[in-house]
This record gives sequence, C-alpha cells and structure tokens, in this order.
Amino acid sequence: MRFPNQRLAQLFDTLQKETLPQDELARRFAVSTRTVRTDINMLNEMLADHGALFVLCRGEGYQLRILDPARYQRLTQQSPAHLRVPRTSTERIHYLLTRFLTSAWAIKLEDLAEEWFVSRATLQSDMAEVREWLNRYQLTIEARPRYGMKLFGSEMAIRTCLTDLLYQIAQENSENPLLQMEALNSGMLLTLQPLLLHCFARFNIRMTDEGELYLRLYCAVAVRRISEGYPLSDFSADEVDGDVQAAARHIINLMRPITGKVIAPAEEAWLRLNIAARRVEEIAPSAISADDGDSLVDYILSYINTHYNYNLQDDQQLRADLLTHIKTMITRVRYQITIPNPLLTNIKQHYPMAYDVTLAAVSSWSKYTPYVISENEIGFLVLHIGVGLERHYNVGYQRHPQVMLVCDTGNSTIRMIQAMLLRKYPQIVVTCIISLREYEMQESIEEDFVISTVRLSEKGKPVVVMSPFPTDYQLEQLGKQVLVDRTKPYMLERFFDARHFCIIDRPMEQAQLFRLLCQQLEQEGFVDETFYPSVEEREAILSTMLGEGIALPHSLGLLAKKAWCTPCWRRRASSGAKKPPMSFSC
Repeated sequence: MRFPNQRLAQLFDTLQKETLPQDELARRFAVSTRTVRTDINMLNEMLADHGALFVLCRGEGYQLRILDPARYQRLTQQSPAHLRVPRTSTERIHYLLTRFLTSAWAIKLEDLAEEWFVSRATLQSDMAEVREWLNRYQLTIEARPRYGMKLFGSEMAIRTCLTDLLYQIAQENSENPLLQMEALNSGMLLTLQPLLLHCFARFNIRMTDEGELYLRLYCAVAVRRISEGYPLSDFSADEVDGDVQAAARHIINLMRPITGKVIAPAEEAWLRLNIAARRVEEIAPSAISADDGDSLVDYILSYINTHYNYNLQDDQQLRADLLTHIKTMITRVRYQITIPNPLLTNIKQHYPMAYDVTLAAVSSWSKYTPYVISENEIGFLVLHIGVGLERHYNVGYQRHPQVMLVCDTGNSTIRMIQAMLLRKYPQIVVTCIISLREYEMQESIEEDFVISTVRLSEKGKPVVVMSPFPTDYQLEQLGKQVLVDRTKPYMLERFFDARHFCIIDRPMEQAQLFRLLCQQLEQEGFVDETFYPSVEEREAILSTMLGEGIALPHSLGLLAKKAWCTPCWRRRASSGAKKPPMSFSC
C-alpha cells in the first residue's frame, strides 16, 4: 500500500499504536480537524481492500478496527515500505548521508523527493548539513545538470564516515531501518557479533561494549564495500601488538567467505589499527615503558604543576590511567581515527577546572608535535585529570559498604564514576569493576550491593542503576543503600557580591565585553594588565561557552593577585528583544 503523501503514512502509523481524538491528531500534525477527517476517509478508502478501517469511538477517538484479520495480516507483512520513509529533518539527513555513502551512481533530489513525499526545496535545505558532515572527512559532493549528485573522496574516508554515522544511529535506536536494511547487508550485525566476541576472547583482547559495537559496524561496512568492489588499497601501518595482529588476521579470514572476494593486505592493516585504537589495556605502573605516551604524560603533569600549582606527578594510579589512554590515543591521532565522546558536554559542566588545565597543557604540547588532538580526546583526558584533582585536593575517605561496579564504557569513565562515588559517599568501597558480560557469568555476588551504568538482573543483591553523571533521583536511590543523608544546601551569598553584577542591554562585541570587565578587575586590584591578553588567548583556543547561555571566560594560568570568583555571563529572557540582554557576574 503506497501512501500518496507523508502525512497519511504518519497518521496510519500513529493510529495503529493508540486511539486518539481528532483534536489531538490535529495538534500533532499541525492541521485542522477537517483535514484530519479528510485524511481518515482517504485511509479508509485505501484499507477497504485489506479488511480494516478507522472508526470514531465517542469519548475516545479514532480506533483501528480489523474486519478480516487474515487480509490485514498480509498487508502488515508485505508492506513495510512506509516505515523506511524519513519523517523528520534529522532522519532525512541520516538517509541522505547513507544514500551518498553507499550509492555507486549519481543521485537526483527530485527522485528522493518523490520517494519520501517531500519537496525538493526541503531536501535542498537538508543538503547544507549533509555537506557540512561530509566535509569533516574530506568528502565532497559534485553536482552536474541532468546527471545528479555524486560523492567523491577516499575509500578510507567513506568507510570511516559511514561507520561513525551508523554508530551514532545505533546509540539512539538499534532497530533503525538504516542499520537493518539500508546501509548494511541484512542480518550482518547479528552474524558478526558472536564471531567478534569469540575472536577477542581467544586472543585476550578486552573491548568495551561500545568499542565492540563500533568494530562490528566497521566490519559490516567493510563486508558491503568489499563485496561491491570497493577495497582499500595502498595502506600500511606500524606494527602493533602480536595479539592484535592475530585477531585482525582471524577476522579477515572470517570475512573472506562472507564477501566472496579476495581481501587485500591493506584491509587487515586498517583493521589492526582500529582494534589497537579501541582496545582497553590493563597496564600496571611498573610495566610502563618510556615512549611517546610517557613523555606526554610527564609534560601534562609538569605543566599543571608549574602553571596551576597542582602537584599530581607522584600519583602512580593517575600516571597509569593516563598512559593507558594515551597509548591508544596516539594511534588514533596519528591515523586520524575519530571516536565520539558522548559525555563531552557533561564533562565541560562538571569538570570545568580540570577541563581548563588539561586544555592548556595539551594546547601547549601540540605546538611541538604534528599531531592534532581533537576536543573529544581532550575530554577523555579531562576525566583522568579531574579524578586526580578530586583524589588529592577535595576528597576524604572512609571505609564502609562493599560495592561491585558494573561499567563497560571505558577506563576513563570508570575512574570518573569512582571519584564521584567517593566524593558523594566516601563510605563506599568499590571492591571490583567488571563488564556486563562478566557480571552475567557471575554465580553470586558477595558485595553489599551493585552499582551499574546499565539495567541488570539481580543476583541476590540490590542493583542501583546510575549514569556517569547521575540524576538527583539516581543519587537518592544510591543514598538509600548507603544509609547516609548527605544533603547540604549551598550558600550562594558566600560566593557572589552585588557589586560584581552588571546588565549589558546594548549590542557589544566579545572583545569589548572582555576589555570592560578586565578593566573593572584591574581597578579593584584583582589582576594586572597581562590578564586581558591571556583571556583572549584562552578564548581563541576553544570557546568557554558551557551551553544554555552560560560562559566562563578566564585566563591561561594563575594570574589573579588575590582570590576572586570566575567571571560568567548568561542571557536572560526579555520579551520583545531580538537579542536578550546579558547579565554578568564575577
């Protein structure tokens, strides 16, 4: 059954799931109630041959009534095409990216507009974000009259872009049709899952669940590209650990019969790098050797000690954690392998001091190296530095409840959760940290309770589900297990002064605002003339905007002559104003 427009497809899908009155339908689809009645009549005409219709139940709304179950079942089994029509701007962008990244032929927007029941102008508007996404991978789209648009770029970039896109989609909805039908061969993800898990277990390679998912998506992308005649060529890489080489060779041998093609050595080399870049290494401080990673750790900790007076150089746990992450990070930045950091926004908000000192140290180090450290990678380093600062400068310890931590999202996230637990509930003792798969293999739990980042089945002990940056409700549930009430209100009057609030109600450039505020700080004796250039330099490295209209502009290093609060500004609502005025406090 082919719907004549997108709204009918959405209406049909909605009313299959729930009964809704026409007023609610009109509100959801931004149409009049008369249009809703017209659309219902059109759907009933289309459903007449399929043994079903929509009826209006008084006091409830429109409800699907099936008159002939056999005919209606055949309709639902044989006509899933409407489910593959993108219905929002985000979905259309994902579908457009997938089409360009997987199509061997030129694509015409007119054809897609007819297929997806939208105008060509709508798709033309979506193409701006599609081009921006592709530019990140040095991929370009060329358009020719009467021919269409085609993607150009290296095969490596195409695969990386497609894998990153599918990984983002899988994080939001693992049942998305793009994963099951559009971008990958049908059933390929399910086929590869046991093969990869067995391979990693066989060669003693530890992967987080997210790392395993990414590699599985990449292998599924590689299978399609190789089988369609798009192999990698002319790629070589430095040698990696023997276990990683053996695992990559084993996976290539598994992929060969699936693709039905000869697989080039470049494929194995690129797969080795992807495994090495996402492997979780467990290295004791005594087993660390001096290499590029070790020199970077020394530089970062020395920079923080010199410029911010936080001495973390003797923290062997922090050194081990940083080096464990940096060893794989250098592999990624050397070969421009990107991994997403879904916690980046929260990291900036919850670890502003650690973010600033880490950014300053990495920015200083990058002046002497050809590597470009992305903001995502800096975010991972911030977690380790933040944990070190909490451990040495802000946290006391007590021993009390025994806790098992189930977390399989990376070593940096684990350390962050541990620091948060000890900061909020210092009585807690984390006896062991295991992954979801390891937890499921446990026969019994000896600890008092379990803290997990995902939902688990209980094994005789309570389970508290907690995100890396927990909500108030999650902390409340955790407090019930710890049996300690640690709520304590903040005293804002201790940190703010009415003299340091001002409202900017006229247009002003950023440089003007910085100059105005720095002059006030100079007049009050908080800073000298070197402070303003340092603030501008810090802002040029990376914006200090935290989101929701909040920004914390500040200098690089410690330049204040006496204690003062970090300046911040926010936009406040103002009716009738095109740009709301900014209130500034320091």
